Amino acid sequence: MTAATEASPGERLAILREAKTVALVGVSPNPLRSSNFVATYLARTPFTVWPVNPHADEILGLKSYPSLADLPGVPDIVDVFRKESELPQVVKEAIAVGAKVVWFQLGLRNDEAAAMAREAGLQVVQDRCLKIEHARFAGGLHLGGFDTGVISSKRRRPV
Repeated sequence: MTAATEASPGERLAILREAKTVALVGVSPNPLRSSNFVATYLARTPFTVWPVNPHADEILGLKSYPSLADLPGVPDIVDVFRKESELPQVVKEAIAVGAKVVWFQLGLRNDEAAAMAREAGLQVVQDRCLKIEHARFAGGLHLGGFDTGVISSKRRRPV
């Protein structure tokens, strides 16, 4: 896959600015899992967050849905926390429900699934964390993953 087919920073920013709904496929109810940490962060943003996990009725106080087809609406972003081998099936489901974007979390890349999504007109982001990207563009990315409220690339000097 060439760099030209990857979503640029400007494209990722546009995705985040335009999106209203995010489906988190494979999000865990376990607070020790990274998917739960991402969900906790996203639930505090203006996004409407829909957990998708067939083994949980509720995650973080939000109703969990067994599949994308069971969501109450069409997700703008389908953020995926599944094994790489399961990405093509998730993409098929995202296409079927009319999603606009499939977003494969850190460590997830499947060029076959990405090509399938692009051919269907979806935007694709691979191997990036939605929480990190949102925090980066919001100007509050801290090493601990918390919003500092400071937008700067310079380190503060001690007073």
